[in-house]
Amino acid sequence: MSTKDELRQIEEDLERLRAENRDIREQIRDMGVTDQIEKASMISQADEQVELIADLELRRDWLLQRLAEGKK
Repeated sequence: MSTKDELRQIEEDLERLRAENRDIREQIRDMGVTDQIEKASMISQADEQVELIADLELRRDWLLQRLAEGKK
């Protein structure tokens, strides 16, 4: 897989994860008073996605730097 292909895949993954994370957080806000265990689980899932997003952003930045340096 070329650097550009990998970068494109990371951008797609970031877009998908960000959308999923927004959806989860909206669901949490809309839940109101419900099962606290379920709510905590959803918050934990959203937080894990934020970590994945941060990791992918670091990888993306590294790939962009590689491309800027002319490496493929």
